[in-house]
Amino acid sequence: MAELSTALIHHPYVPPAGFAAPQPGVFKASTVLFPNVAAMRNFEWKDKTAYTYGLHGTPTTYMLEERLCTLEGGLQCVLVPSGLAAIANVALSLLRTGDEVLIPDNAYGPNKVLAEGELKSWGITHRFYDPMNPQDLAAKISPQTRLVWLEAAGSVTLEFPDLCEMVRVCKSRGVLTALDNTWGAGLAFAPFDLTPGVGPALGVDISVHALTKYPSGGGDVLMGSVITRDASLHMKLKLTHMRLGLGVGANDAEAVLRALPSLALRYKAHDEAARELARWCQTRSEFAQVLHPALPDSPGHAHWRAVCQPGSGGAAGLFSVIFHPRYGQARIDAFCDRLKLFGIGYSWGGPMSLVVPYELASMRSVWPPHLEQGTLVRFSVGLEAVADLQADLNQALQAALT
Repeated sequence: MAELSTALIHHPYVPPAGFAAPQPGVFKASTVLFPNVAAMRNFEWKDKTAYTYGLHGTPTTYMLEERLCTLEGGLQCVLVPSGLAAIANVALSLLRTGDEVLIPDNAYGPNKVLAEGELKSWGITHRFYDPMNPQDLAAKISPQTRLVWLEAAGSVTLEFPDLCEMVRVCKSRGVLTALDNTWGAGLAFAPFDLTPGVGPALGVDISVHALTKYPSGGGDVLMGSVITRDASLHMKLKLTHMRLGLGVGANDAEAVLRALPSLALRYKAHDEAARELARWCQTRSEFAQVLHPALPDSPGHAHWRAVCQPGSGGAAGLFSVIFHPRYGQARIDAFCDRLKLFGIGYSWGGPMSLVVPYELASMRSVWPPHLEQGTLVRFSVGLEAVADLQADLNQALQAALT
């Protein structure tokens, strides 16, 4: 009889097949066992026909990848530890010394910092373009341009670009497009089919998603995805992903899988609450401007309506305000500190509402002409009752600014 430790490790019992439950199983592994040496030599992980090593996929991560492809309308997906890791995976897969990447001036800050840091040190140049001007993008595409980043809506200031025209410009010049689709969450619009039912599909080449936000929904998971429809492009991304040793934990994948069925319901609730609060803020004299793509006077509203209205018309749960210039930074900071239901913290998409003041001048190459002067504060609206959030905003305004 084998010693107890050996018997426990090599126990012969195998649970019966056929177990089914609403939630998929969670498979954790670094080592994956093969039935024989021939299988070890012949199994292929790249097309998901088999398992070879934990980093290359398990039933849990394969399941999440496939469901995310359904969400965004793509065909292939890789999972990475964060949204920024997804951006980096794209850059490291597609850019080489001497290449150039173009980034909208209102892009997610760490994307710009990556270009100014590691990419620059590797001889990859970058330029920022006006996200509200397709002609500026067209003028800045050079023979060295290999990749154009798009963001809809823009980070912090929430302008909605002429996404269709931007994609047309890039396709006419043979330049790949990558969209940060975290705001849209795969629900506001279809990144790979921006004009559904109108001629051949017009879409981006790559959709990057910070699953940390709405797909997770709990404010407790860090994860990102990179989704494509092109098999050869996907393989470039996948091989770089493999060589960098990127992977995600099974329990984190489980958390996102568990949250996906409620994604559309949560997104709609965030969206409706944010619109109501944004409209209320428009009535307040403290604010020189309220930024939310669904507001008729918000920058890019017509572009948002053209892309998002035919489908869900979604607009996420974010909005920003620009305080009247008469209020200094200290009083605006005091307003944020006075809030009781809005936590002060980065990220968004979870159940708790959040607030962050930004120094916009330090984030842009020039002050955008469509934005009023003043200090910007961004709100992420959670799942609290709207009346309670409005009351909280009101009391903080009165306490800090009167």
